[in-house]
Amino acid sequence: MVSFDLVIRNGETVTATEKIRQDVGIKDGQIVALGTGLGVGRKEIDATGKLILPGGIDAHCHVEQMSSSGIMTSDDFYSASVSAAFGGTTTIIPFAAQHRGQSLRTVVDDYMACAKPKAVIDYAFHLIISDPTDAVMGQELPAMIADGISSFKIYMTYDALKLDDYEILEVLSTARKEEALVMVHAENHDVIRWLSEKLLSQGNGDPKYHAVSHSRIAESEATHRAIALAELVDTPLFIVHVSSEEALDEIRRSQSRGLKVMAETCPQYLFLTAKDLDKEGMVGAKFCCSPPPRDEKAQEAIWEGLIDGSFQVFSSDHAPYRFDETGKLAAGPNPNFKQIANGVPGLEIRMPMLFSAGVLGKRMDLHRFVEVTATNPAKIYGLYPRKGTIEVGCDADLAVWDPEKEVRISIDMLHDNMDYTPYEGTEITGWPETVISRGRIVVEDNDLKVDRGTGVYLKRERSSAAKPSGNLVPEVNSQLNFNAKIL
Repeated sequence: MVSFDLVIRNGETVTATEKIRQDVGIKDGQIVALGTGLGVGRKEIDATGKLILPGGIDAHCHVEQMSSSGIMTSDDFYSASVSAAFGGTTTIIPFAAQHRGQSLRTVVDDYMACAKPKAVIDYAFHLIISDPTDAVMGQELPAMIADGISSFKIYMTYDALKLDDYEILEVLSTARKEEALVMVHAENHDVIRWLSEKLLSQGNGDPKYHAVSHSRIAESEATHRAIALAELVDTPLFIVHVSSEEALDEIRRSQSRGLKVMAETCPQYLFLTAKDLDKEGMVGAKFCCSPPPRDEKAQEAIWEGLIDGSFQVFSSDHAPYRFDETGKLAAGPNPNFKQIANGVPGLEIRMPMLFSAGVLGKRMDLHRFVEVTATNPAKIYGLYPRKGTIEVGCDADLAVWDPEKEVRISIDMLHDNMDYTPYEGTEITGWPETVISRGRIVVEDNDLKVDRGTGVYLKRERSSAAKPSGNLVPEVNSQLNFNAKIL
């Protein structure tokens, strides 16, 4: 008699806290049994010698998104979700980006229309807020948060996206009231602008100068300032794509003081350096992203932050722009560094590269790997315990990993819509061979097994990570500021 839709037998399940040799019984898209001697499944997978991990959650990726300079990413929801799945990721959270003058409702409706017919795995949205008008802050944003989009991103740089400090405070205070999580791209716009003008006036426009213009000080100063503004209004903060030791130091200081400051880093800050931008002709444009990769010393600092818990999340910041006139070279065959589309791809390689260099390289254990790639993103972004772990009652989002499989990364074996990978030729060990989303086998034997449009939109809960700490600075504490009500 068939007891389950699917049974995975003889593998070792790994969560953020446990590693157990047991079978997994799946029915109606959920994990319904864990143990040995489970009943018969309609389909069975023998995972002998394999690891069974929670499906990854990539909580920072840019999919079918128009940049502020008008360039569309190369991946739509089909190619991005397929690529994610082949790399062991079963949930993505890209950005519904508001450009100035746009209604948030229109932005979300348009983005949903892009995602629904194409995605093969589950997805949620963050918002990008670039135009915090009274109507947006007072009506539209609270409505979006109540409707399950419980996080949003703001920028401190880019002409078409950046908010000034007053606007940031308005956004932070609204987030505090609504218990939504604010993500911030922390770079000082005027530092970058000043350095860029100096460089370009001297004829220094090659891609490598992108790394010079985006100074570490631009990142650390903006990180410090964003944290200070968040502390003023007692609002939790999430710093995205941290690249430098100096910015990491600001984050650590705030955490040591008990502030609710969280952060992520990304593959480019572990595996690339500024030297990659210093290549013949325009090849260095392939490696331009913001913040840029730094140097070997910064790489080691970022590794330490990932290992010691200073970073809670490891995301891809997948921002795919092809090395042609549709992407990196949209401004012509020889653009200066200010005209190059910012971003590198990384959806598919995010988990395998960290597994190989981190777990097999003995920098981190398997539990920490699961924590930063799946469990913490689920907790921080309001998807836990439905996603991000292996428990009875969870969605059956799983990846069966072959920890000994040797892979040479090449654009030819990846599934995104790019014409290059920054990690071409990198040899790694460990790869997910079977990937399951809500009990559906999505990837098996290196083949896609599901149709486009079968992924599901995830309405997210408000996360405890976004709850104010209650520690008010004197100037906004009505008991200490002469009874003025500011928050």
